[in-house]
Amino acid sequence: MAAQKGKDLLLKIHDGTAFVTVAGLRSRQIAFNAEAVDVTHAESAGRWRELLAGAGVKRASVAGSGVFKDGASDALIRQSFFDGTLRSAQIVVPDFGTLAGPFQITSLEFAGEHDREVTFDIALESAGEITFAAL
Repeated sequence: MAAQKGKDLLLKIHDGTAFVTVAGLRSRQIAFNAEAVDVTHAESAGRWRELLAGAGVKRASVAGSGVFKDGASDALIRQSFFDGTLRSAQIVVPDFGTLAGPFQITSLEFAGEHDREVTFDIALESAGEITFAAL
């Protein structure tokens, strides 16, 4: 895969009618994790650890930071966080595909310097099955 523009990695959250791109994000990342289930026992070959395939909990974490610049997406983010609601989200990864599923905003932070703009950091955690559609 050739190099991609970071600005094309998008976070979209469903507002009840359509997916809205979270505006003003300057950086974003997604991470996938799967827990390992250890089933090692006294008779494990060579006393090597054994794992149970497909048994661990999977999760996706999304993080981003940027500046508020769009009233609709800003309000959606704030309200979703304070209500603790699960929202359907899409993460568009250029030349890879779109990941979609329910997410909860688990962290929302604001910062500002006296001579700079207000910035925010956001973190989301998957709250159910994540689907993938290749581009």
